[in-house]
Amino acid sequence: MTDSMTEGRRTAAAPDTIDGCFRLDTTELASDGTTWETFTPSGHAGSPWGPGIQHGGPVAGLMARAMERCQPRDRTRISRVTVEILGPVPLSELRVHAWVERPGRRIELVAAELHSRNSDNTFRPVAKARGWRLVNTDTREVAHHADSALPPTEDGEADDPRSFPLPDSWRVGFVNAIDWRVVSPIGVRNTPTSAWLRMAKPLVEGEPTSDLTHAVALADLANGLGARLDPHEWTFLNTELSVHLFEPPRGSWIGLECETSIGHDGIAMSAAVIHTPAGPVGRSTQNVLVEKRPERV
Repeated sequence: MTDSMTEGRRTAAAPDTIDGCFRLDTTELASDGTTWETFTPSGHAGSPWGPGIQHGGPVAGLMARAMERCQPRDRTRISRVTVEILGPVPLSELRVHAWVERPGRRIELVAAELHSRNSDNTFRPVAKARGWRLVNTDTREVAHHADSALPPTEDGEADDPRSFPLPDSWRVGFVNAIDWRVVSPIGVRNTPTSAWLRMAKPLVEGEPTSDLTHAVALADLANGLGARLDPHEWTFLNTELSVHLFEPPRGSWIGLECETSIGHDGIAMSAAVIHTPAGPVGRSTQNVLVEKRPERV
């Protein structure tokens, strides 16, 4: 980047000292008017699928945050976010930028791109996102929610994570940065898994996590919650996340009612109804690649 202004460039610190999934290191304004932000991920952004890899939830949340902050306007909100994951996102320095791809008075399309630093100090794109931002109008007289409400969680302590069946190998990274309340059993076919979730750590250290960012980051967990597969025998990696929100997702707790359908050729679809204590607010879907783990000799 050239002709840029840099704000608040910080000295690097060890990731395990970061109180959040990411630390914002620099903000730069490029000559084309695009804002680039540089982040250091912490262990709270880690994935259970392997060491040195980021969970899709914080990645999706970071891109939703970038789009939400891109040329915001009153009386509008982002109602759909789709994140395309181009490959494993390493736990290395990240750069994010967002722009308005299709401007409009009532409907506009915003976009974001996430780059990770390589070992040779170059950057490569690892994820892309698009979000539709729509103008708000008063439709209370015709408001209708197609999905039934999920029984709300009560304020108080979260469940002990040891009380529900997650493999020990999954109790790492982002999974440990969340408060959980499981409503229905995990792993039972034809019975959606329902859980209330909230982020126990901020997405970005030192700043409040917005309601949109919070909901998008947690929606990525639907694949794991709704899976009907033993992760010791199978891998089930989602390549994207699409979140549609017909109501703004207000509140600290997000409910997910999750189920996964698995085809005969290695492709699955994870789907979830997204809830707040006030009622359902949207749905999410994920495209999933299912593969048998090689047998160990």
